[in-house]
Amino acid sequence: MASSTYRDAWGIPHLRAPDPLGLAFAQGRNAAHDRAWQIEAERHRSQGTTASFLGAGAVPWDRFVRRARLDDTARRCFETLEEETAAWVSAYVDGVNAGLERGAADAPEFAATGLAPGTWRKWTPLGVWLAHHILFAGFPTKLWREEVARRLGDEALELFAADGPGTSGSNGWMVAGDRTASGAALIAGDPHRFIQDPGFYQQIHLSCPEYDVVGFAVPGVPGIAHFGHTGTVAWAITNAMSDYHDLYRERLRTTGDGVEALGPEGWRPATRHRETIPVAGGDPVEIDVIETERGPVVIDGPAEGAEGDSGPATVSEGISLRYPPRVTEDLGFDVLPALLRARTVADVDRALDRWIEPVNVVHAADTSGGLLHRVAGYVPVRHRENGLRIVPAWRSGHEWQGRHDTPRAEVDGIAVMANERGLAAPLGTEFAPPYRADRIEALLSASRQWEPHDMAAIHMDTQLAAAAPLLERVARLDGLGPEAERLRARLLAWNRHMDADSTAAADYARLRSAVVQRVAAAPELKSLAVPPLPYPAVFEPWLNLTAKVAFGLENLLTTELLPGLDSAAVVRAALEETACLEPVTWGELHRLAPCRILPAAEGEERPGLGGDHDCVLATSSTPGVTDLSSRGPSARYVWDLADRENSLWTVPLGARGIPGAPHRRDQLPLWLSGQLAPVVTDFALLVEEPEHGSQDIGM
Repeated sequence: MASSTYRDAWGIPHLRAPDPLGLAFAQGRNAAHDRAWQIEAERHRSQGTTASFLGAGAVPWDRFVRRARLDDTARRCFETLEEETAAWVSAYVDGVNAGLERGAADAPEFAATGLAPGTWRKWTPLGVWLAHHILFAGFPTKLWREEVARRLGDEALELFAADGPGTSGSNGWMVAGDRTASGAALIAGDPHRFIQDPGFYQQIHLSCPEYDVVGFAVPGVPGIAHFGHTGTVAWAITNAMSDYHDLYRERLRTTGDGVEALGPEGWRPATRHRETIPVAGGDPVEIDVIETERGPVVIDGPAEGAEGDSGPATVSEGISLRYPPRVTEDLGFDVLPALLRARTVADVDRALDRWIEPVNVVHAADTSGGLLHRVAGYVPVRHRENGLRIVPAWRSGHEWQGRHDTPRAEVDGIAVMANERGLAAPLGTEFAPPYRADRIEALLSASRQWEPHDMAAIHMDTQLAAAAPLLERVARLDGLGPEAERLRARLLAWNRHMDADSTAAADYARLRSAVVQRVAAAPELKSLAVPPLPYPAVFEPWLNLTAKVAFGLENLLTTELLPGLDSAAVVRAALEETACLEPVTWGELHRLAPCRILPAAEGEERPGLGGDHDCVLATSSTPGVTDLSSRGPSARYVWDLADRENSLWTVPLGARGIPGAPHRRDQLPLWLSGQLAPVVTDFALLVEEPEHGSQDIGM
């Protein structure tokens, strides 16, 4: 068998092979050539071996991954795949292994860290997927709520709920044919993740006689899971904000027979073994890996002496994690080849019935006018308390009782999915506020003649409706000093758009940060400010008081649970402080800061950005902590069902992950300005790479 690699003007890979297995091999080999450092780092993340080349700072992640049994879960899920899917994933892995040596030779990060490319196992792509999404359901928020309840009382359990100003999520919208110029549906949006360098998503075109699909792949994972267009049907997703991972407080005891865990029916056997984490430049770290009937123990607790049934025993506490792929031994990967073969909305719908995680809201449309708006994924049925906090493993009533039916809705002209409390409301606890969803719907309602290029205006919209609650408090202030009064007037005259060249937007952001910092310093919250809270460092982003205040500010300024917090005085003091600062534009403060495993090159450009976490242009920072943005649109797309060649896409940086390569950062100007590159699928318009083309595939 042979495969060929073509490139368009942006260096995007277009892969052609005579059959699906040859195409999977080609996709794996291309990932190894274009993204060798990225995918090898992700393999190590999935196995818990990053400290072996990154040093002691990576031990917390490795410890968590090993205790959560991610690699073993990936292996189990691979073993339950349908035979055809297993062969397809295996062909991808064979391609990765065939291409890694060459890809690593082009990637200087290997030499910089002393890392040599390794060997991928058949289940490694499933492990990579798990490592990307194990924290996606936000279970560490339950640790935070537990501490809030313990320190402030159970009535404060949801005090910091993010349905006030919330963290960035994803945008997606679908416009039916009766509202487009062509008479066929359009699907558009932008997933919001950490802006990684190299990027999380890879634009790709996969072609064989059985199917021809364009979309965004995840390097290290075969197929096109989240955003794709087969020519006759297209699909896209956003995070449903559902709750499907549970934490159990375990009581464990060690006896002469091993480890036991206390469950609703008494003491039951648990498994335990030891693993060693290799550490570059340091001593290896040994850990116990324990798993109860609920799930793997991911957090240690204090130990104490106690009397067991068979004599003296050491009793300790821990926290176990229960997550669907570990329970079901299914990650949903059988869906991936079915999506590539899909021709209609019904095909996509049927395939997604088998999806597991992450749980997503999905839009799909086909060339026959079919439309789909549904939730896909596994959400267990259980007690509501499971969704809020750590629950006691020994108390009955917290067991999983099957799987929720996933909601769906009819599409009447327009469908929007922006992580709001909407279609997926029965499946979650905290959602994004409605600001982005409401704004997108309002913008879409303004026309019935939408065309693909029109969508850029929605992608780049900077209106911040979330500013209203704080500005209403500013409007009620009186008796201010002269400078503060002038600032107040500027803020109240501001158009509430977080434009990069706006000084008023910067004024607002500075005021908000000052308010956040003062609320976080309030005596009523002092018990939550004592660092660190008693949990592993890997969960710190969910346990940072200032960040929690930033995204729960609207609720905190109005709550009656903090009677000592004088919100008017807080806003007044913050306004007086901010008024003394030299004026700047929002783009001078709010700059792109991509996430990297290794430090950025000295002098690398950090361009200024418009937007904010509750704008449609959701370039997220953390008020009170930093104005730098490491999270935002990790891709943008417009899928046209009238003609796929009219579709558009872009990523924040570029198609390739090789430092210094022409296509490493060449899409950044498009991304910054809101422009999109054309989707090209005609191989006659592409350039074949001779050294890749017609290469024999040993399978």
